[in-house]
Amino acid sequence: MALTPSTMLDLGTPMPSFRLHNFDGVTVSSGEFRNAPGLLVAFICAHCPFVKHIRQGFAAFARDCQSKGLAIIAINSNDISISPADGPAEMKKEAAEAGYVFPYLFDEDQSVARAFRAACTPDFFLFDRSGKLAYRGQFDASRPGNEVPVTGLDLRNAADAVLSGRAAATDQLPSIGCNIKWKPGSEPNY
Repeated sequence: MALTPSTMLDLGTPMPSFRLHNFDGVTVSSGEFRNAPGLLVAFICAHCPFVKHIRQGFAAFARDCQSKGLAIIAINSNDISISPADGPAEMKKEAAEAGYVFPYLFDEDQSVARAFRAACTPDFFLFDRSGKLAYRGQFDASRPGNEVPVTGLDLRNAADAVLSGRAAATDQLPSIGCNIKWKPGSEPNY
């Protein structure tokens, strides 16, 4: 496990477009969320201990925020030749076990992770109604072994702001997690 921080993409960056398959083969595209009051894109995977640490809290956060109108998707960009536990079958199992109620997409060629400048799992990108990046960074300050409870406070505060049409606070902390498992020789330089 390589401890990796998120890249902290510039706030205001337009949301990259994407077209990916859910673990069950259904295609989901960025255009489907044009009219949403906000869209959260979460880069996660099945095997990462940082994702496992927050997954119940993240699933509860997602159910709550979706009921308020926030659109949510998760993307797995790991190379499954390096990390076979992150393939679509395991993604389906993880979604069922965690109670994920949002599309969980597979970025097989890793182009979407590159477009978002995603670096780790978990890595969160929250876009406002106009499709501009309003928040990127940590779910909260909890990490495996640090005894801080999982609350989702950082992301929840940003989501509440976006859903009410306000700007999220700009004092944002990077997420920390496992590095995305890039295809050999294709690690991004960002």
